[in-house]
Amino acid sequence: METMQLVIFRLNEQEYGVDIFNVNEIVPYMNPTKIPNSPVYVEGVLNLRGHVIPIINLKRKFNLEDSATNDNTRIIVTDTGRKNMVGFVVDEASEVTTVEKDSIEPISEVVSNISRKYISGVGNMANGRMFILLNFNELYKEE
Repeated sequence: METMQLVIFRLNEQEYGVDIFNVNEIVPYMNPTKIPNSPVYVEGVLNLRGHVIPIINLKRKFNLEDSATNDNTRIIVTDTGRKNMVGFVVDEASEVTTVEKDSIEPISEVVSNISRKYISGVGNMANGRMFILLNFNELYKEE
């Protein structure tokens, strides 16, 4: 069986996953510098070890209830493949896990086309928990 490693994170009470090969690092939340006239889901930019990176709030991007940040809030830093990094704000990044690729099923046709381009599938972990597998590269493409 072919497997993949995922970083599992939370937005509100839902668990999401992203391929670990798309993640550069996970850092504690820091207040970004605001950028005037940016979309509501762009919190601003951070200088992370000499790289200025945009910070995207995934709850706002997905139109989810946006709660305040706390000690568990993290920024998942990814490389977009164009030598640009971007950070995604999540409630917490809880674990790294290995799943079988066969356990990830495509998303239903009921979900709108806009949402489906961000979602690679829905999967089950060995302990029975479900997660939504996101494609961070697609999330950043339209920025």
